[in-house]
Amino acid sequence: MSAVVARVASKVCTILEMIKFEHTIFAMPFALTSMMLAAGGMPKLPVFGWIIAAMVGARSAAMAFNRIVDAHLDKLNPRTAERAIPVGAVKIAEAWLFTLVAVGMFLFAAWSLNPLAFMLSPVALLVILGYSYTKRFTSLSHLVLGLALGIAPVGAWIAVTGRLDFAPMILSAAVIFWTAGFDIIYALQDLEFDSEMGLFSIPKALGPARGLLVSRAFHLCTALLLAWYGITLHLGALYYAGVLFAACLMAYEQNLVKPGDFSKVNMAFFNTNGLVSIGFFLFALADLLVRKA
Repeated sequence: MSAVVARVASKVCTILEMIKFEHTIFAMPFALTSMMLAAGGMPKLPVFGWIIAAMVGARSAAMAFNRIVDAHLDKLNPRTAERAIPVGAVKIAEAWLFTLVAVGMFLFAAWSLNPLAFMLSPVALLVILGYSYTKRFTSLSHLVLGLALGIAPVGAWIAVTGRLDFAPMILSAAVIFWTAGFDIIYALQDLEFDSEMGLFSIPKALGPARGLLVSRAFHLCTALLLAWYGITLHLGALYYAGVLFAACLMAYEQNLVKPGDFSKVNMAFFNTNGLVSIGFFLFALADLLVRKA
């Protein structure tokens, strides 16, 4: 029995590494910000727990499904050829089982929260799973990925309040442009491969230099939308310090990558963006605590 448990645990760890489970941190802080502002503090523990479960389930399902859909492309792309499915470390059937469990976790969490959250959960699934196909027919796939992550703040607000309001839509729009901006940067690595395989991206459509200009415009929109969100909810000075912090990090991220030099793409993508979301959340939390004191 212990050997079976060890094998299962090892397989789960491999799958979690395959879907980069640690990158759940990208969207989670924005959802938590929305949750706390909707609740005026910490919501009841069950609500908090189901929000976390819904986030983890949705993101895990989306990533595992993406690895399934892109398995044949990953095998051909030198950058992704060593991923778990192409090398046989995870079988397609195992990835499907994990995806279905994650979808079930998300749906159950939504059902446990409130009727509106559950009613809208299939729509969320359609977006987060459907993204995986978009690069096959549109250069705007970056914005669809942004929408997949941008659902989180609206979902967290609905989870707390049971209704859909305008304010969380502003934060979701900020997340959409933030995600699309950094995904354009990430896509620079696959320009040659995308051209060979007939895949679509903004850098492929416009070229690296113009693609980066679009990315910068998207990140400028992010900063403006975060400021608008603060104005809408009448937030305080610490919140706006968080907006400035995020804006500076996005500017730094943009400075790391240039049209002829993609060597720092991974640093820009993985390191900086985690700091953007976590830092923004901490400033928003500090602002809430100060205003409640």
